Amino acid sequence: MTEKLTDADRAALVDLLPKWSFAQLKEGGADAIERKFVFKDFSEAFAFMTRVALLAEKHDHHPEWSNVYNRVSVRLSTHDAGGLSVRDIRLAEAIDGIA
Repeated sequence: MTEKLTDADRAALVDLLPKWSFAQLKEGGADAIERKFVFKDFSEAFAFMTRVALLAEKHDHHPEWSNVYNRVSVRLSTHDAGGLSVRDIRLAEAIDGIA
């Protein structure tokens, strides 16, 4: 099982992932990080989601996300850890790399 981030690890996220913010998941109250992306149009947003889907499969870690026209919201949390873990950080960094 993946371990939840320590308080020190969480504090470091502000510098490591400056475009992401802390959030609560709707179900269970586990903590998460989220980022909102805005694109030129739906096609660009959908292409981004396709690239993220391929990344998520490689990482075997899948986001909670939504799309409305040119906007994509992504939330990451590790459910079996009960909150944020290293898996979320790695996937967020990979998503930032393609954004």
